[in-house]
Amino acid sequence: MVSQADCDCIIFPCMGRKSYSTTLRFLLSSRLQFPNHHMKTLAILAVSVALLTSAQAVERPSAHTKGTPTGKPTGTLKPGEYWWNPQLSPSGPLMVLVSIPEQTMHVYRNGILIGRSTVSTGSQGHSTPGGVFSIMEKKTEHYSKKYNNAPMPNMQRLTDTGICMHSGNLPGYAASHGCIRMPFDFSQLLYSATSRGGTVVIGNGKVPVPHLASSPGLVLAPKDLTPDMLRPLANNEYDWRPQRSPSGPITMVISSADKAIYVYRNGNAIGRASVEISGISGLGNHVFSLLEGTTGQQSFLAPGREARRWMNVTSSGFRVDAQRIAARLHFNPEFAQKLYDTIAPGTTVVITDQPVVRSRVKAAILES
Repeated sequence: MVSQADCDCIIFPCMGRKSYSTTLRFLLSSRLQFPNHHMKTLAILAVSVALLTSAQAVERPSAHTKGTPTGKPTGTLKPGEYWWNPQLSPSGPLMVLVSIPEQTMHVYRNGILIGRSTVSTGSQGHSTPGGVFSIMEKKTEHYSKKYNNAPMPNMQRLTDTGICMHSGNLPGYAASHGCIRMPFDFSQLLYSATSRGGTVVIGNGKVPVPHLASSPGLVLAPKDLTPDMLRPLANNEYDWRPQRSPSGPITMVISSADKAIYVYRNGNAIGRASVEISGISGLGNHVFSLLEGTTGQQSFLAPGREARRWMNVTSSGFRVDAQRIAARLHFNPEFAQKLYDTIAPGTTVVITDQPVVRSRVKAAILES
C-alpha cells in the first residue's frame, strides 16, 4: 500500500514541464506495486495536473503591457486598449491589417471585423517594413537572438530577417526594433485565431501598396529556376505546374505591365499565364483576399462557374470592386478552370501596374 505522501513524491517530481505521457510512462514502468484503484487514481491525477500545466499560457513579462479590453469596435483606442469579438464571424479566412501611421491593428475573418488593438511598431532607424506578408512561423514562447534574449511571447514571424508580431510594451508611439508589439492579452487572442500562411498587410503610408514581401528570395529565384520560367508568354499561353509545391497558402500577382498573372503556393511558383486587359487605363494597385462562398453571379474569368467573394484589403487611390477588375481580365479559359479549382478561402491576390521583378535593380513589387 502506498501513502498519499508517497504519491506526492512519485508524481510531482516527474511533472515540471514534462508531458503527462512522460509521467504515465514513469508510473507504468515503476517497480512499485500499486493496488488497481490506486493506480487508476494516480493515472487520473497525473493526467489532470499535466493538462492543467500545459494549458497555462506563457507568463506575461513584467515590462509588457497587459492590455485593457474595450467594448467599442470603433473610435479612438488608448495605448494598450483592444477589442475582440470573434463570435461575429466564427469561421473563414483571417486577414490582419496593421497601420503604422495610426499604430493600430484590425483583424478580419471572412471579411468581417472581429478584433482591433493598439500596437507599437518600429522606431526611427528600425522601421517596420510595409507590404503583404505571410505568417511563416508561430511560437508561444520565444526569445530574441538579436536583442539580449528579450522575451517575445506569442511570436508570429513575418520575414526571414526577424520581423514578427508579438507581445510587448506599448508606450503610445512607435518604439520597437521593427517588430509589431501588441498588448499581452490581445497577442494571446490573436495567436489562437491565426495559422501559418495567414496574410498580414502592413501599411506605412509611404510604400505604394501592394508589395509582396513575405519571401522575396523564393519568388525571385525558385530553387529550380530555369530560363524557361522567365520566357515571355504568347497570347493565350499558360504554364501550370502545381506539383512544384503540392500544398500551402496561395498568392497570385497580376501585373498589367507584364500582361501576366503569376501564381505562387507556399512561396514557390506553380503557374503563370498571359493576360489581356481591356480598357486604356491601368488596373491600379490593390490587395484582395478570397472569402468563403460565392456571389451567385457567373464568373467573368471561369466560364460556367459562380463568381467567388473577395475582400478588398487595401488599395492605392480609389477602391475598386473585384468584379470590376475581373471583367477587364481575359486569359486562357483552361488555365482559369485550373486556377478556380486550386484557390481557397484566404488566397491573396496582389494587383499592380508595375512589372513583376526580374532583377533586384528593377524591384517593383517585392521587398527584401
